[in-house]
Amino acid sequence: MRKEELQVQKAYLILENGTIFEGKSFGAQGESVETTGEIVFTTAMTGYLETLTDPSYYGQIVVQTFPLIGNYGVIPSDFESRRPFVRAYIVRDWCQDPSNFRCEGDLDTFLKKNGIVGLYGIDTRALTKIVRESGVMNGKIVTEGTALSFADLKSYTIKDAVKNTTCDKEEVFTPDGEVKRRVALFDFGAKRNICRELVKRGCEVTVLPAYTSCDRIKELAPDGIMLSNGPGDPAENIEIIEELKKICDLKIPTFGICLGHQLLALSQGAETEKLKYGHRGANQPATETATGRVYITSQNHGYAVINDSLPEGAHAAFVNANDGTCEGVNYDYMPAFSVQFHPEACGGPLDTGFLFDRFTALIDSHK
Repeated sequence: MRKEELQVQKAYLILENGTIFEGKSFGAQGESVETTGEIVFTTAMTGYLETLTDPSYYGQIVVQTFPLIGNYGVIPSDFESRRPFVRAYIVRDWCQDPSNFRCEGDLDTFLKKNGIVGLYGIDTRALTKIVRESGVMNGKIVTEGTALSFADLKSYTIKDAVKNTTCDKEEVFTPDGEVKRRVALFDFGAKRNICRELVKRGCEVTVLPAYTSCDRIKELAPDGIMLSNGPGDPAENIEIIEELKKICDLKIPTFGICLGHQLLALSQGAETEKLKYGHRGANQPATETATGRVYITSQNHGYAVINDSLPEGAHAAFVNANDGTCEGVNYDYMPAFSVQFHPEACGGPLDTGFLFDRFTALIDSHK
Protein backbone atom coordinates (compact mmCIF):
# COMPACT_ATOMS: atom_id res chain seq x y z
CA MET A 1 0.00 0.00 0.00
CA ARG A 2 1.41 3.38 -1.01
CA LYS A 3 1.64 6.27 1.46
CA GLU A 4 -1.08 8.27 -0.28
CA GLU A 5 -3.42 5.27 0.16
CA LEU A 6 -2.77 4.93 3.89
CA GLN A 7 -5.28 6.22 6.40
CA VAL A 8 -3.60 9.34 7.77
CA GLN A 9 -4.16 10.18 11.42
CA LYS A 10 -3.22 13.56 12.89
CA ALA A 11 -0.80 13.47 15.80
CA TYR A 12 0.82 16.04 18.06
CA LEU A 13 4.17 16.43 19.77
CA ILE A 14 3.91 18.27 23.09
CA LEU A 15 7.13 19.61 24.61
CA GLU A 16 7.52 20.34 28.31
CA ASN A 17 8.28 24.00 27.47
CA GLY A 18 4.75 24.36 26.10
CA THR A 19 5.49 24.06 22.37
CA ILE A 20 3.12 21.91 20.30
CA PHE A 21 3.88 20.52 16.84
CA GLU A 22 1.13 19.12 14.63
CA GLY A 23 2.04 16.25 12.34
CA LYS A 24 0.86 12.89 11.09
CA SER A 25 1.13 9.49 12.69
CA PHE A 26 2.79 6.40 11.25
CA GLY A 27 4.01 3.19 12.78
CA ALA A 28 1.97 2.12 15.81
CA GLN A 29 -1.35 3.96 15.82
CA GLY A 30 -4.64 3.99 17.66
CA GLU A 31 -7.31 6.21 19.09
CA SER A 32 -5.51 6.72 22.38
CA VAL A 33 -1.83 6.42 21.49
CA GLU A 34 0.25 8.41 23.98
CA THR A 35 4.02 8.10 24.31
CA THR A 36 6.26 10.13 26.62
CA GLY A 37 10.05 10.21 26.41
CA GLU A 38 13.20 12.32 26.40
CA ILE A 39 13.55 14.23 23.10
CA VAL A 40 16.97 13.84 21.44
CA PHE A 41 18.16 14.40 17.88
CA THR A 42 20.71 12.70 15.67
CA THR A 43 22.41 14.39 12.73
CA ALA A 44 23.34 11.15 10.92
CA MET A 45 22.33 11.14 7.25
CA THR A 46 22.33 7.34 7.01
CA GLY A 47 22.18 4.44 9.42
CA TYR A 48 18.59 4.89 10.60
CA LEU A 49 18.25 1.12 11.17
CA GLU A 50 21.31 1.14 13.41
CA THR A 51 19.83 4.13 15.25
CA LEU A 52 16.47 2.44 15.79
CA THR A 53 18.10 -0.74 17.13
CA ASP A 54 20.82 0.91 19.24
CA PRO A 55 19.96 0.12 22.90
CA SER A 56 21.58 3.42 23.94
CA TYR A 57 18.36 5.16 22.80
CA TYR A 58 16.30 3.36 25.45
CA GLY A 59 13.56 5.64 26.82
CA GLN A 60 14.14 8.37 24.23
CA ILE A 61 12.09 9.90 21.42
CA VAL A 62 14.55 10.15 18.54
CA VAL A 63 14.41 12.96 15.98
CA GLN A 64 16.21 12.51 12.65
CA THR A 65 17.49 15.84 11.32
CA PHE A 66 17.97 14.41 7.80
CA PRO A 67 14.68 15.14 5.99
CA LEU A 68 13.95 11.78 4.30
CA ILE A 69 14.23 8.50 6.18
CA GLY A 70 13.51 4.94 5.07
CA ASN A 71 14.66 5.06 1.45
CA TYR A 72 16.55 1.76 1.65
CA GLY A 73 13.89 0.03 3.73
CA VAL A 74 14.39 -2.46 6.52
CA ILE A 75 17.45 -4.73 6.43
CA PRO A 76 17.59 -7.11 9.44
CA SER A 77 21.29 -7.86 8.96
CA ASP A 78 21.98 -4.19 9.77
CA PHE A 79 20.24 -4.32 13.16
CA GLU A 80 22.49 -3.60 16.14
CA SER A 81 20.37 -5.47 18.70
CA ARG A 82 17.48 -7.91 18.95
CA ARG A 83 14.84 -5.16 18.69
CA PRO A 84 14.41 -1.36 18.68
CA PHE A 85 14.57 0.39 22.07
CA VAL A 86 13.46 3.92 21.10
CA ARG A 87 10.28 5.22 22.74
CA ALA A 88 9.11 6.93 19.54
CA TYR A 89 10.51 8.11 16.22
CA ILE A 90 10.18 11.53 14.53
CA VAL A 91 11.07 12.32 10.90
CA ARG A 92 10.35 15.09 8.43
CA ASP A 93 9.21 12.53 5.86
CA TRP A 94 9.52 8.78 5.29
CA CYS A 95 9.76 6.61 2.20
CA GLN A 96 7.01 4.06 1.59
CA ASP A 97 8.66 2.65 -1.55
CA PRO A 98 12.23 1.74 -0.48
CA SER A 99 14.77 0.54 -3.00
CA ASN A 100 17.66 -1.74 -2.01
CA PHE A 101 18.58 -5.26 -3.06
CA ARG A 102 18.73 -6.31 0.62
CA CYS A 103 15.43 -4.67 1.59
CA GLU A 104 12.94 -6.88 3.43
CA GLY A 105 10.25 -4.34 4.30
CA ASP A 106 9.38 -0.71 4.89
CA LEU A 107 9.82 1.57 7.89
CA ASP A 108 6.11 1.98 8.66
CA THR A 109 5.53 -1.77 8.86
CA PHE A 110 8.65 -2.22 11.01
CA LEU A 111 7.51 0.38 13.53
CA LYS A 112 4.01 -1.13 13.67
CA LYS A 113 5.42 -4.61 14.25
CA ASN A 114 7.47 -3.34 17.19
CA GLY A 115 4.78 -1.13 18.70
CA ILE A 116 6.69 2.11 18.13
CA VAL A 117 4.85 5.36 17.49
CA GLY A 118 6.12 7.42 14.58
CA LEU A 119 5.46 11.09 13.78
CA TYR A 120 6.14 12.79 10.43
CA GLY A 121 5.25 15.99 8.65
CA ILE A 122 6.61 18.35 11.32
CA ASP A 123 9.42 20.89 11.02
CA THR A 124 12.29 18.82 12.43
CA ARG A 125 14.71 21.74 11.96
CA ALA A 126 12.60 23.94 14.23
CA LEU A 127 12.33 21.12 16.77
CA THR A 128 16.09 20.52 16.72
CA LYS A 129 16.74 24.24 17.19
CA ILE A 130 14.55 24.24 20.31
CA VAL A 131 16.47 21.31 21.80
CA ARG A 132 19.84 22.89 20.93
CA GLU A 133 18.92 26.21 22.49
CA SER A 134 16.93 25.02 25.51
CA GLY A 135 18.57 21.64 26.12
CA VAL A 136 17.21 18.12 26.21
CA MET A 137 13.60 18.04 27.38
CA ASN A 138 10.74 15.61 27.67
CA GLY A 139 8.02 15.32 25.07
CA LYS A 140 4.79 13.46 24.49
CA ILE A 141 3.24 12.22 21.23
CA VAL A 142 -0.55 11.97 21.19
CA THR A 143 -2.96 11.21 18.39
CA GLU A 144 -5.99 13.25 17.36
CA GLY A 145 -8.80 12.93 19.87
CA THR A 146 -6.47 12.64 22.85
CA ALA A 147 -6.43 15.53 25.32
CA LEU A 148 -3.36 17.78 24.89
CA SER A 149 -2.12 17.61 28.48
CA PHE A 150 1.22 18.74 29.92
CA ALA A 151 0.68 16.64 33.04
CA ASP A 152 3.56 14.34 34.02
CA LEU A 153 5.84 15.65 31.27
CA LYS A 154 8.48 17.13 33.57
CA SER A 155 8.40 14.17 35.94
CA TYR A 156 9.37 11.60 33.28
CA THR A 157 12.82 10.08 33.84
CA ILE A 158 14.66 7.17 32.29
CA LYS A 159 15.20 4.52 34.95
CA ASP A 160 16.75 1.04 35.03
CA ALA A 161 17.98 1.52 31.47
CA VAL A 162 20.82 -1.01 31.64
CA LYS A 163 18.65 -3.53 33.44
CA ASN A 164 16.12 -3.35 30.60
CA THR A 165 18.60 -3.67 27.74
CA THR A 166 21.27 -6.13 28.90
CA CYS A 167 21.19 -9.83 28.00
CA ASP A 168 19.89 -12.35 30.53
CA LYS A 169 22.47 -15.10 29.98
CA GLU A 170 26.00 -15.65 28.75
CA GLU A 171 26.66 -16.33 25.08
CA VAL A 172 29.91 -17.28 23.34
CA PHE A 173 30.96 -16.17 19.84
CA THR A 174 33.94 -17.92 18.22
CA PRO A 175 36.00 -16.87 15.18
CA ASP A 176 36.16 -19.13 12.12
CA GLY A 177 39.90 -19.58 12.43
CA GLU A 178 42.32 -19.81 15.33
CA VAL A 179 41.26 -18.44 18.70
CA LYS A 180 44.02 -15.95 19.52
CA ARG A 181 42.45 -14.33 22.60
CA ARG A 182 39.48 -14.73 24.92
CA VAL A 183 37.52 -11.58 25.70
CA ALA A 184 34.71 -11.04 28.20
CA LEU A 185 32.24 -8.49 26.81
CA PHE A 186 30.00 -6.81 29.39
CA ASP A 187 26.64 -6.12 27.79
CA PHE A 188 25.32 -2.82 29.15
CA GLY A 189 23.14 -2.51 26.04
CA ALA A 190 25.79 -3.56 23.55
CA LYS A 191 25.72 -2.95 19.82
CA ARG A 192 26.37 -6.14 17.89
CA ASN A 193 29.24 -4.71 15.88
CA ILE A 194 31.46 -4.49 18.97
CA CYS A 195 31.38 -8.28 19.15
CA ARG A 196 31.87 -8.60 15.38
CA GLU A 197 34.97 -6.38 15.47
CA LEU A 198 36.51 -8.53 18.19
CA VAL A 199 35.63 -11.87 16.55
CA LYS A 200 37.12 -10.87 13.21
CA ARG A 201 40.39 -10.15 15.04
CA GLY A 202 40.57 -13.72 16.31
CA CYS A 203 38.89 -13.20 19.68
CA GLU A 204 36.55 -15.69 21.28
CA VAL A 205 33.97 -13.41 22.88
CA THR A 206 31.87 -14.33 25.89
CA VAL A 207 29.00 -11.83 26.17
CA LEU A 208 28.07 -11.31 29.81
CA PRO A 209 25.02 -9.80 31.52
CA ALA A 210 25.70 -6.33 32.93
CA TYR A 211 25.59 -7.46 36.56
CA THR A 212 28.22 -10.21 36.22
CA SER A 213 30.38 -10.37 39.34
CA CYS A 214 34.12 -10.09 39.76
CA ASP A 215 34.12 -13.68 41.03
CA ARG A 216 32.68 -14.85 37.70
CA ILE A 217 35.42 -12.94 35.86
CA LYS A 218 38.00 -14.77 37.98
CA GLU A 219 36.41 -18.09 36.95
CA LEU A 220 36.44 -17.18 33.25
CA ALA A 221 39.99 -15.77 33.43
CA PRO A 222 39.69 -13.86 30.13
CA ASP A 223 42.65 -12.32 28.34
CA GLY A 224 40.76 -9.05 27.99
CA ILE A 225 37.60 -7.25 29.11
CA MET A 226 35.37 -5.14 26.88
CA LEU A 227 32.88 -2.72 28.47
CA SER A 228 30.10 -1.93 26.02
CA ASN A 229 27.93 1.04 25.22
CA GLY A 230 24.51 1.39 26.82
CA PRO A 231 21.73 3.77 27.84
CA GLY A 232 20.86 6.00 30.76
CA ASP A 233 22.62 7.91 33.51
CA PRO A 234 25.96 6.16 34.20
CA ALA A 235 25.99 7.18 37.88
CA GLU A 236 22.75 5.26 38.41
CA ASN A 237 24.61 1.95 38.05
CA ILE A 238 26.05 1.77 41.57
CA GLU A 239 26.18 -2.04 41.75
CA ILE A 240 28.02 -2.30 38.43
CA ILE A 241 30.51 0.43 39.39
CA GLU A 242 31.35 -1.37 42.64
CA GLU A 243 32.06 -4.61 40.76
CA LEU A 244 34.19 -2.78 38.21
CA LYS A 245 36.39 -1.46 41.03
CA LYS A 246 37.17 -5.07 41.98
CA ILE A 247 37.61 -6.16 38.37
CA CYS A 248 40.12 -3.37 37.71
CA ASP A 249 42.24 -4.70 40.57
CA LEU A 250 42.70 -7.90 38.53
CA LYS A 251 44.78 -5.87 36.03
CA ILE A 252 43.17 -7.53 32.99
CA PRO A 253 43.52 -5.44 29.80
CA THR A 254 40.28 -3.46 29.48
CA PHE A 255 38.66 -1.36 26.76
CA GLY A 256 35.51 0.70 27.41
CA ILE A 257 33.19 2.26 24.85
CA CYS A 258 30.53 4.95 25.51
CA LEU A 259 28.70 3.92 28.72
CA GLY A 260 31.52 1.45 29.37
CA HIS A 261 33.95 4.39 29.19
CA GLN A 262 31.86 6.33 31.71
CA LEU A 263 31.43 3.41 34.12
CA LEU A 264 35.16 2.67 34.05
CA ALA A 265 35.90 6.31 34.91
CA LEU A 266 33.32 6.33 37.71
CA SER A 267 34.86 3.17 39.17
CA GLN A 268 38.17 5.06 39.41
CA GLY A 269 36.70 8.05 41.23
CA ALA A 270 35.89 10.35 38.32
CA GLU A 271 32.54 12.11 37.90
CA THR A 272 30.07 12.47 35.04
CA GLU A 273 27.69 15.24 33.99
CA LYS A 274 24.64 15.52 31.76
CA LEU A 275 25.25 17.49 28.57
CA LYS A 276 22.89 20.22 27.38
CA TYR A 277 21.74 18.25 24.34
CA GLY A 278 24.33 15.49 23.94
CA HIS A 279 26.33 14.32 20.95
CA ARG A 280 24.42 12.12 18.53
CA GLY A 281 25.36 11.61 14.90
CA ALA A 282 28.00 10.25 12.55
CA ASN A 283 30.10 13.40 12.08
CA GLN A 284 31.40 14.32 15.55
CA PRO A 285 35.07 15.46 15.60
CA ALA A 286 37.29 13.99 18.33
CA THR A 287 40.86 15.26 18.82
CA GLU A 288 43.55 12.85 20.01
CA THR A 289 45.44 14.85 22.64
CA ALA A 290 48.79 13.12 22.09
CA THR A 291 48.95 13.86 18.35
CA GLY A 292 46.48 16.68 17.73
CA ARG A 293 44.90 14.59 15.00
CA VAL A 294 41.15 14.95 14.55
CA TYR A 295 39.02 11.89 13.82
CA ILE A 296 35.43 12.00 12.57
CA THR A 297 33.45 9.70 14.85
CA SER A 298 30.04 8.18 15.43
CA GLN A 299 28.57 9.26 18.77
CA ASN A 300 25.45 8.72 20.84
CA HIS A 301 25.61 10.00 24.41
CA GLY A 302 23.94 12.48 26.70
CA TYR A 303 26.47 12.29 29.54
CA ALA A 304 30.22 12.90 29.67
CA VAL A 305 33.12 12.25 32.03
CA ILE A 306 34.28 15.53 33.62
CA ASN A 307 37.90 16.07 32.54
CA ASP A 308 38.95 17.78 35.78
CA SER A 309 37.59 14.92 37.88
CA LEU A 310 39.93 12.25 36.49
CA PRO A 311 42.15 10.65 39.14
CA GLU A 312 45.92 10.97 39.22
CA GLY A 313 47.41 8.69 36.60
CA ALA A 314 44.45 9.03 34.25
CA HIS A 315 44.29 11.63 31.50
CA ALA A 316 42.01 12.62 28.63
CA ALA A 317 43.20 10.83 25.48
CA PHE A 318 40.55 12.38 23.22
CA VAL A 319 38.46 15.54 23.54
CA ASN A 320 35.51 16.72 21.49
CA ALA A 321 36.73 19.34 19.02
CA ASN A 322 33.46 21.26 19.31
CA ASP A 323 33.06 21.68 23.07
CA GLY A 324 36.19 20.20 24.68
CA THR A 325 34.34 17.48 26.58
CA CYS A 326 36.06 14.18 27.39
CA GLU A 327 36.06 11.67 24.53
CA GLY A 328 38.53 9.14 25.89
CA VAL A 329 40.77 8.25 28.84
CA ASN A 330 44.12 6.47 29.17
CA TYR A 331 45.09 4.95 32.53
CA ASP A 332 48.78 4.83 33.41
CA TYR A 333 48.39 2.62 36.50
CA MET A 334 46.42 -0.21 34.90
CA PRO A 335 46.15 -1.77 31.41
CA ALA A 336 42.98 0.06 30.44
CA PHE A 337 41.72 2.76 28.11
CA SER A 338 38.32 3.94 26.96
CA VAL A 339 36.55 6.18 24.46
CA GLN A 340 33.23 8.00 24.53
CA PHE A 341 32.64 7.66 20.78
CA HIS A 342 31.90 4.48 18.82
CA PRO A 343 34.92 2.99 17.00
CA GLU A 344 32.70 0.07 15.90
CA ALA A 345 30.59 2.63 13.95
CA CYS A 346 27.42 1.05 12.47
CA GLY A 347 26.39 3.51 11.37
CA GLY A 348 29.11 6.03 10.85
CA PRO A 349 32.75 6.45 9.84
CA LEU A 350 35.34 3.73 10.33
CA ASP A 351 38.20 6.16 11.12
CA THR A 352 38.79 4.88 14.66
CA GLY A 353 38.47 1.14 14.06
CA PHE A 354 42.19 0.91 14.81
CA LEU A 355 41.32 1.13 18.51
CA PHE A 356 40.24 -2.51 18.41
CA ASP A 357 43.74 -3.33 17.12
CA ARG A 358 45.16 -1.26 19.97
CA PHE A 359 43.08 -3.34 22.39
CA THR A 360 44.23 -6.69 20.97
CA ALA A 361 47.84 -5.47 21.06
CA LEU A 362 47.36 -4.52 24.72
CA ILE A 363 46.02 -8.01 25.43
CA ASP A 364 48.93 -9.68 23.63
CA SER A 365 51.47 -7.60 25.54
CA HIS A 366 50.05 -8.82 28.87
CA LYS A 367 49.82 -12.53 28.12
